[in-house]
Parts: sequence; structure tokens; C-alpha cells
Amino acid sequence: MGRFPCCEEIGLKKGPWTPEEDQKLVSYIRKHGHGSWSALPKLAGLNRCGKSCRLRWTNYLRPDIKRGKFSPEEEQTILNLHAILGNK
Repeated sequence: MGRFPCCEEIGLKKGPWTPEEDQKLVSYIRKHGHGSWSALPKLAGLNRCGKSCRLRWTNYLRPDIKRGKFSPEEEQTILNLHAILGNK
């Protein structure tokens, strides 16, 4: 009742993403947007589940993700907020 079978039960690929899969996902989202994450893998030609695609995009492939070290200003902002808010 209710839940769609997980990736194992329907034979979808698990494990590390290949550069080709990354490219398919990025090019599809650039053209069409992400829309429905559960429908995206089939439309983009990927043998992955929607959750895997969503997490890959959100955590690794989005163009606005900043990589690398914090600037001195960012580091100071973090320290100031931690002094005010603690570990919340």
C-alpha cells in the first residue's frame, strides 16, 4: 500500500555514477528542467531511481554549488554566527 518499490526490487543501477550518466542528467535538466524526479530517469535515458538523480543533482552537479575553501569573510561570518547561535 502506497510506496513504490525501491531500486533493488525493480533492477535499477546502484553505486557510483559514471561521467556519461552525469552528462545525461545535466543535459536533460538544462533542456527541460527537473520537473518530476520520479519521471526524470526514464525521460533522460538513465537506469537510476528518481531519488538517486535528485540527490546527485542537488549535492554534486548543480552549477551554483561552491567548491573549495571558504573565503576569510565567509569564515568570519561562520564564526560570528556560531558564537551567537551555537551548534543549532
